[in-house]
Amino acid sequence: MVDDAYDYGAIAAANSLSDVYAMGGEPFLALNIVAFPPDLDLSLQQDILRGAAETARDAGVVIAGGHSIRDKEPKFGLVVLGHARIQNLLTIGAAQPGDHLFITKPLGFGVTTTALKQEKADMADVLEAVTWMKTLNRNASRLACELKLKAVTDITGYSLLGHGWEVAHASQVGLRIDLQKVPFLTRARHYAESGFFPGGASDNRLHFGSHIRFGNRVDEIDQMLLFDPQTSGGLLMCVPDRVVTEFTDRACGMKLPIWKIGRVIPGNSIEVV
Repeated sequence: MVDDAYDYGAIAAANSLSDVYAMGGEPFLALNIVAFPPDLDLSLQQDILRGAAETARDAGVVIAGGHSIRDKEPKFGLVVLGHARIQNLLTIGAAQPGDHLFITKPLGFGVTTTALKQEKADMADVLEAVTWMKTLNRNASRLACELKLKAVTDITGYSLLGHGWEVAHASQVGLRIDLQKVPFLTRARHYAESGFFPGGASDNRLHFGSHIRFGNRVDEIDQMLLFDPQTSGGLLMCVPDRVVTEFTDRACGMKLPIWKIGRVIPGNSIEVV
């Protein structure tokens, strides 16, 4: 995703830990899964592992070992173990009509890192994306558990609309998303207009597009940005009306970034207006 080896390891770790946070768990143990070519500079290998180790340490997670193989293309990730109280489990199947939809990170990681791969990205834009991708979803998950939310998922490779549809389908509800309230990285649209979409964006549209209805004001670029696959994206949280004020107040006090982007509605599709 990025050129810096340390950032690569840190993002991989944050992305791996996110799956546990998205279910209301607290990760505590991880294993490195490494696939490096034999001629990869040793200092780069060390930086990747150090980036992951320091991110895991910040999360209170012990990396207890791992498994390595040789491969032509560098690959790295973590197997993560976590624990959760049964009453705190967060799933994709518990959204209710009337819930407020919040996300905790902006979108646009896919187009920005694709521009980077093609050496067309401004370094300030890359830094913005990297900072978000390295950010843990820990505090958002803890807040969800404290307020006893039930329906949460993380936004990763299937995009906002793909993961949103998983929630809608599993919960047998619809979602209404207000495009004007969806946050994007500062120059995500610039890179989108230049055509720097990863292949996964088209795959997401092909797979999930039949379940999405776009309003007349949502142009082609915006549609594709909503299908943009994310790496280490934020959480999509369904917040019941009874706790929405407390949720926003607590998030503000925690300095947790949140954006309200829509509502859960009766139905069986996603509307973007």
